[in-house]
Amino acid sequence: MKEGWEAVIGMEIHTQLATETKIFCGCRVEFGGEPNSNTCPVCLGLPGALPVLNRRVIELGARAALALGLEIQETSIFARKNYFYPDLPKGYQISQYDRPFSANGKLTIMTAERDDHGHAREWRPMAINIVRMHLEEDAGKNVHEGLPETNKYSYIDLNRAGTPLGEIVTEPDFRTSWQAYDYVNHVRRVLQWVGASDADMEKGNLRCEANVSVRRVGETGFNNKVELKNLNSVRFMQKAIEFEIDRQIAAHEKGESVDQETRLWDEKKEETRVMRSKEDAHDYRYFPEPDLQPLSVSAELIERVRAEMPELPDAMRDRMIEEYSLSYADASQLVSDRSLAEFYETAAKASGNPRTTANYILSELSRELNSAGLSASGSPVSAEGLADLIRTLDAGSINNNQAKEVLVEMFASGKGAAEVISDKGLEQISDPSAIEKIIAEVIAANAAQVAAYRGGNEKLFGYFVGQVMKASGGKANPKLVNELLRKELLN
Repeated sequence: MKEGWEAVIGMEIHTQLATETKIFCGCRVEFGGEPNSNTCPVCLGLPGALPVLNRRVIELGARAALALGLEIQETSIFARKNYFYPDLPKGYQISQYDRPFSANGKLTIMTAERDDHGHAREWRPMAINIVRMHLEEDAGKNVHEGLPETNKYSYIDLNRAGTPLGEIVTEPDFRTSWQAYDYVNHVRRVLQWVGASDADMEKGNLRCEANVSVRRVGETGFNNKVELKNLNSVRFMQKAIEFEIDRQIAAHEKGESVDQETRLWDEKKEETRVMRSKEDAHDYRYFPEPDLQPLSVSAELIERVRAEMPELPDAMRDRMIEEYSLSYADASQLVSDRSLAEFYETAAKASGNPRTTANYILSELSRELNSAGLSASGSPVSAEGLADLIRTLDAGSINNNQAKEVLVEMFASGKGAAEVISDKGLEQISDPSAIEKIIAEVIAANAAQVAAYRGGNEKLFGYFVGQVMKASGGKANPKLVNELLRKELLN
């Protein structure tokens, strides 16, 4: 960002709650279904059809709100948000306005400055104020066929109309695009962790919007903001914010005005472009939804949902650091996904070696999982199977390189560690007398190198270790080789 300027960024996240049916009717929520197949008079907005609130929406909304540090309101009110768009069959959206489901959230995330390649330098905590998370129904989807310039055909698919959303709105607390990036990733992980939403941006069940303005450092007022919409990946969102910051600074420095408008991100040109002028709240003519009673949430329901919540990722990260003596970086990686965190805990306790277990999961196993496009929950190597391999390694039956080879074969074949070790003949030689015999043969075959080593060339020690390991077919216990070889060379 240009010196002397700062960005002012607020975030809105629309997350689809993970219900089986829609918010006000019994139609299925299904990604990729035949267009307009999951619809009924309610979500089609036909005259006389009345909405009925889905109770599961409240439970999942409560999970999301509690996980994000929001206060669930005792009473909230649904409202009609009036606007006209082809994929909005009623001509209004049932949402919430001045009496939202939850409000006054306090959330702490970890964020970092990045270099030009996006690599994090130093992580630090950042407090975020969440204004509210309200509940609403989604609109349908416009499907366009043909190139934009030909505008051949446009279709409406209303399968998505009526799916339940939680809209999470922050204060304008962000000052860089990377802070916004880290925030969205944090929210995605938390929502998935507690089971409130699949939060899969590729399927459109998590969408984010950024409200961006700039001002000179030291100013306290706000200039006109631009809303960036239809950001279908966190990385594209970050790029769009960065572009918009630079565009607005350049406009202000030229004395040009920045219009309050909605802009889209053009992925091919890597620039934002105008979509429409931005509406204010009064343009939507909000008024209470007459067909729905005020929503009352009991303290008993909130406490039941709270009791069912899993340990949240940040709390688990801190506990892992304390309980297993992990580094902050390793613990953070392990809690990036709930199934990975649970896999680690099971394996660490069963192996009795949390440090080595973490190393193998974050390096060897993660590489295999990523190559296969799998999560830890779908790993062919179970947590107990990995623990068995770690115990075998710690017992000295195989060395570290062999253990890595065994893990790859376990992943590919589904076999256990003992079976793979037996099939490959990888049992480590830990008999001192057998290793001493190999050492004697190596010393006898390398008289000149032995004389040089004993004459002070200690760098040759690694050469002798390599020769012993080669003679043993890589099976000799490295620790014993080092101990016995040093002893023999000193004689």
